[in-house]
Amino acid sequence: MAIDGIKIIDSDMAHDVYSGIMDLYDSGADLSTIEATFPLEDEEYASDALDQELYVTACGLALWEIGLMDAGKLAFIRSVVDKGAFIKAWDADGPDGKARQKELDRYWKKISQPNQKIRARKKYRKVTRFYFQVNDVLAFRLDNGDYMAALCAEIYQHRGVCEYMMVPVTYYGDTMPTQQDLHQCDLLGRTIESFYDKATTKKMQPGIERIWQHLGGEQQCFFGLSKFGLTHRDAAVCRQQLPKVGALPVVAGLNHAAVRGTVSGFDSLRKRFYDMVSGMKAGTSNMHQSWPVKVVCNIE
Repeated sequence: MAIDGIKIIDSDMAHDVYSGIMDLYDSGADLSTIEATFPLEDEEYASDALDQELYVTACGLALWEIGLMDAGKLAFIRSVVDKGAFIKAWDADGPDGKARQKELDRYWKKISQPNQKIRARKKYRKVTRFYFQVNDVLAFRLDNGDYMAALCAEIYQHRGVCEYMMVPVTYYGDTMPTQQDLHQCDLLGRTIESFYDKATTKKMQPGIERIWQHLGGEQQCFFGLSKFGLTHRDAAVCRQQLPKVGALPVVAGLNHAAVRGTVSGFDSLRKRFYDMVSGMKAGTSNMHQSWPVKVVCNIE
């Protein structure tokens, strides 16, 4: 778990908790549903004092902002903060410990007062007219005149941002690829170790048997693709340079992300995908693996 600083929302856990509550709130969830989903007194974090402080303070801030603070919650937050777990972990007598104490004092002063301005629910615009569709394979041309391809595996929308999640295809040639060419290619992705038994792993990721069979039937793992988001705004600029040349329907249960990143426009996509595919073919890539289209996709 990463802790980047002394502020209330300065750790991975705090960020996930705070954002999770706000996402539920903005989506229109009932307040009772929010409290049930993110209970302030969560037994999962009770055994570790530092985790408990990070969770409870982040949860408390979000609940105060949306008008769900009360005397009982305040008393519980106070009891957790008074343990001083963060300060002890970060050197109680050093500058970080003292800075954290000042942050907690400000935090307590804030949440212990009634919130006179409850945060309004945010309404985010959703894109409904897309430039690309899921399963579209899009070709693009390099400066040397050769062609490569990318699969639009997912359209992801969150907090008003729409991204086309592109997966590198290993096609490389001097002509635009055909549908049959695509069937002979690979997609970039990777396996993720599973610590569950096979039955549980299969239940958690339907279709994973295709990956196991390709690996010889012995390896037990999860699977995900290497996905890189191209924003709707960037796609509006470069869509003419990404013609559709076919379709590759990924098996639904395998359409997860093992690697997730972004590309900032057409030139960024071309360079990133060329570097990744070239690295795979040269055997210099440790992050990505190549997987036959016929394994990952439903090909008739």
